[in-house]
Amino acid sequence: MDSFVFYIKLGFDHISDFAGYDHMLFLVALCAIYKIHQWKNILILVTAFTVGHSITLLLSSLDIFTIPSDIIEFLIPVTIFLTAINNVIVSNPVNNKAQMNKNYIMALFFGFIHGMGFSNYFKALLMDSSSILMPLFGFNIGIEIGQILVVFFIVSIGYFFLNKCNVKHRDWNVFISGIAAGISLIFIMENKIW
Repeated sequence: MDSFVFYIKLGFDHISDFAGYDHMLFLVALCAIYKIHQWKNILILVTAFTVGHSITLLLSSLDIFTIPSDIIEFLIPVTIFLTAINNVIVSNPVNNKAQMNKNYIMALFFGFIHGMGFSNYFKALLMDSSSILMPLFGFNIGIEIGQILVVFFIVSIGYFFLNKCNVKHRDWNVFISGIAAGISLIFIMENKIW
């Protein structure tokens, strides 16, 4: 198998593995405020997140920037919690361009943190540390494909409840964001950083 395709598969497998439920939970929180017809906004948001963790993966793989894993394991659920709370506090965020820009910046920044969570896994799988760009590019393409599929699944479930079951969008957002916030709080409290 071509090594580029190998790294695409590794990235996809990493994101689609249910052991990485914290990453999926972040995507759930990230998408809770969006409807299916806003797919362009969702795609840009998820891509901003991917750009963030791609930069961190590169810096970490080159040993330019690292953060201890116990701090990252604490910060990842914090990003989920803050995203979920932002969803509930902000009124009508998807129709406000300034708020959308804030969401993109937040996704990019939180991508930096989640990238640190990926970095040890990626570094362990790196076959040849002298040539990092192609493996990194392939790994991130795999992650992006996996994220888009997860997001499509999340938004499709939202579509069903919002359009077929006539659940109000605000109620859906509060419910999904509340679940994400609650689970992330459990992760924060169980973290060994305390």
